[in-house]
Amino acid sequence: MEPLNGIDKSRVLDVKPLRTLTPVFPTGAQAPNFGCMPPFGHTPNGFSPFFPFSAPPQAQATQHSPDLNHVNPPAMQTPAGPMPAPLRSYRAPNPSGGLPHDFPEESNGDRESSMGDEDGYFDGHKDVAGSSSSRKKTTRGSYRKKVRRNGDADAVVLGSSVNFVSVISPAQLEDGNRDLVNYVLMNFDAIRRRICQIEDTKEKNTDSIKRADLKAGNIAMTKKVRTNMRRRIGPVPGVEIGDIFFFRMEMCVVGLHAPSMAGIDYMTLRGDLEKDPIALSIVSSGGYEDDTDSSDVLIYSGQGGITNSKDKQVAVTDQKLERGNLALERSLQRGNEVRVIRGLKDDTTPNSKVYIYDGLYKIQESWTERGKSGGNMFKYKLVRVSGQPDAFSVLQTIRKWKDGFSSRAGLVLPDLTSGSERIPVSLVNEVDNEKGPAYFTYLPSLKYSKSFTLTQPSLGCKCRNACLPGDMNCSCIQKNEGEFPYTGNGILVSRKQLVYECGASCPCPPNCKNRVSQSGVKVRLEVFRTKDRGWGLRSWDPIRAGAFICEYAGEVIDEAKFKNKGDEGEIDEYVFDTRRNFDSFKWNYEPGLLDEESPNDSVEAYSIPYPLIISAKNAGNVSRFINHSCSPNVFWQPVLYEQNNQSFLHIGFFAIRHIPPLTELTYDYGVSMSGGAGNNNGPHRKKKCLCGSSKCRGYFG
Repeated sequence: MEPLNGIDKSRVLDVKPLRTLTPVFPTGAQAPNFGCMPPFGHTPNGFSPFFPFSAPPQAQATQHSPDLNHVNPPAMQTPAGPMPAPLRSYRAPNPSGGLPHDFPEESNGDRESSMGDEDGYFDGHKDVAGSSSSRKKTTRGSYRKKVRRNGDADAVVLGSSVNFVSVISPAQLEDGNRDLVNYVLMNFDAIRRRICQIEDTKEKNTDSIKRADLKAGNIAMTKKVRTNMRRRIGPVPGVEIGDIFFFRMEMCVVGLHAPSMAGIDYMTLRGDLEKDPIALSIVSSGGYEDDTDSSDVLIYSGQGGITNSKDKQVAVTDQKLERGNLALERSLQRGNEVRVIRGLKDDTTPNSKVYIYDGLYKIQESWTERGKSGGNMFKYKLVRVSGQPDAFSVLQTIRKWKDGFSSRAGLVLPDLTSGSERIPVSLVNEVDNEKGPAYFTYLPSLKYSKSFTLTQPSLGCKCRNACLPGDMNCSCIQKNEGEFPYTGNGILVSRKQLVYECGASCPCPPNCKNRVSQSGVKVRLEVFRTKDRGWGLRSWDPIRAGAFICEYAGEVIDEAKFKNKGDEGEIDEYVFDTRRNFDSFKWNYEPGLLDEESPNDSVEAYSIPYPLIISAKNAGNVSRFINHSCSPNVFWQPVLYEQNNQSFLHIGFFAIRHIPPLTELTYDYGVSMSGGAGNNNGPHRKKKCLCGSSKCRGYFG
């Protein structure tokens, strides 16, 4: 057969493809801002999309330009280890769709994904993170840190892509423990506080991150500062009933509740022929028509068919038996346990919530009923498994105390401060017949003798209004190495050798945010009788990590007087001595997590520039009742501010981690440098430790 028009159609042509089937993505600097993050949905502005919708770090370093004539282009590299979870609670669009390792197919629902007033911000599908299109960055995730250079307050140093080497092993990523959960949460909140500090320095008309918690969660997941990625029914290793959280992302990074926005977490069991989902955990925080009055029974509303009202979500269309609703229905049939997290308003921080892990529940029954706005809603009755420690019921009881509906059992005095503190401190004994501690004079702050000063007077700032973060004309900010020591809501950013606050000579008002430690007690405290350690201190309110609790008040004494007391055989049980050795621990953020260089002069050991001995035996405040622990939840921070034209040192107590209500407050008393464990003479006499911690060293003092 002759070829047609000179072309032999019987031949198989060796045609090279015009485009490669292997996707090639631009590097970070060239990558466009995706309006959508296919196939799952919208990406909040200010947050970089995850692989594979942007090139992974390995691919950015080795990627080649696309070659249209290359038959076998180099394969695109994939990131090592499990893929980080997305920030949003994405769902696979169809049964064949796939999600990352820790967000498997049909792993979450969207019951609360469009709620308002979640963590103090809107939690809907709108942009909640601020625009990033005009934001100047270097590498992905890096920040610009302001420093003083030749007097130029606007000089900046760019992050330099510092690598963070995770200390968490692959096995610990899958399954955690208590120490690991605490480590992850401390690092998450340290990153969040640092991001808040950076964002506070920006001008109001510039783009900023409104959700530092989401950014911190992004970093923690990407850098593998997380645990319990293996999804499971029932308890989560290292997470205890009664643990509190102030951000939904905290629950994500410890594996308690995977979706960052959705209220129902579910998954499909491997090998399940029916391919039906089952519920793992739920969050009930007031966004739906839930019945949360009972501490052991929860009437939980299904997802979908809702719209936003002014204060909560209301049903307008019928809900469907799919996704989270179907998972809850299947869990009713299977009888599996479901983790329940309850959310409620945080009294200490406006427009924010606190979440408490209330333990395991079982779904007892389900039904549908007409919602307030006409739509049919699924209802599920969950009953708490018996034999678990109290959690949500504690918050309910405290609420009744505050509202006056119930009296405090064992109440001895409603306010032992006699009005010295703006918030009363009650005295409670539910253990024995002891009527109260030995008499002492209540002092809200330190008492210095006129002839005893620690430092030379320093000039105060000249801020007529409140001191503002980033204002390098403020001398108090200059003393703090150019950075505001607290976030906007008064949370300490990091542990320092010394924090400088505004003093009496500063013209800024008393409510200046650089006077955190000067306004007294900020949470509702009570002094209570312990079973074996005398009197202790705890709070009715949940306390956020980095929050100021109180200062150590008493009489400042000199070293010679303190030594004479020991020679005379007098033991002062209420001494705070900064000269002791204290177990150092890391409470600052890891600079590598934010692509910042570690300072060359960073010192992990916690030392104080000025020695200070305080006795609260005869005069003091609530801090004299804080007991010792080798695994404390409170740390002390030196704070310096001016009084009567002289600078004085104070000792402030801050929370190491989130502290649930009615949890005893403890700090490490330290060990005397003059004798250690074998010293039993003079004022430094060792004492047996009864803290009961797994890390107890057996003694203190």
